[in-house]
Amino acid sequence: MMGSFYTHSPLTIQLILSSPRCNLPPLSSEYTKDVGSKSHLVTANPSIIRQRFQNLLWSRKTFVDNMKIYNHSYIYMPAFSMKTGTEPSLRVYYTLSDVGANQTVLFANPNFLRSIGKFWKSRGIHAKRLSTGLFLVSAALGLCEEVAIYGFWPFSVNMHEQPISHHYYDNVLPFSGFHAMPEEFLQLWYLHKIGALRMQLDPCEDTPLQPTS
Repeated sequence: MMGSFYTHSPLTIQLILSSPRCNLPPLSSEYTKDVGSKSHLVTANPSIIRQRFQNLLWSRKTFVDNMKIYNHSYIYMPAFSMKTGTEPSLRVYYTLSDVGANQTVLFANPNFLRSIGKFWKSRGIHAKRLSTGLFLVSAALGLCEEVAIYGFWPFSVNMHEQPISHHYYDNVLPFSGFHAMPEEFLQLWYLHKIGALRMQLDPCEDTPLQPTS
């Protein structure tokens, strides 16, 4: 057993994982056509709290205002996987609790994260840390009967050789050697080919790629 997805009591998993968003992305109108506007689960790495919101040590109004776009989403944080992540995660929890925000903070089960990391390392993914997306896909595969993923293309050009950004909202790359995105993609593509999940690579209005032999 890999352990629980999070440290709180069980919730409606299908609802939580139906529209996950990674690392507090913008959901403003200019992106709606491509990524929609719904969100049920939003991940927040502690590093983002440090970089964008000064660890919530000063004014917290900007953070609270930024979170309103996620409505009643669950905010999923790896509070206990690294010591440096615990304090910012707790500040997020208490900040949202103190203002009566609509969001609910969930802390990732460190045993689950550790087990997932070991599993993928044994499958050939060698990186300092797995991407947030792969953690979520791993959780979905263990909890859901059907899994469809979109946005896991790790290259700087698409299949039509057109330049694309790393994220839909910016082109900020991860630190060198921190993630192994091409290795993750190959593993996910293999799962697509054997029918374990469905990976959407073309625009969503097109017919999804089908597993091939």
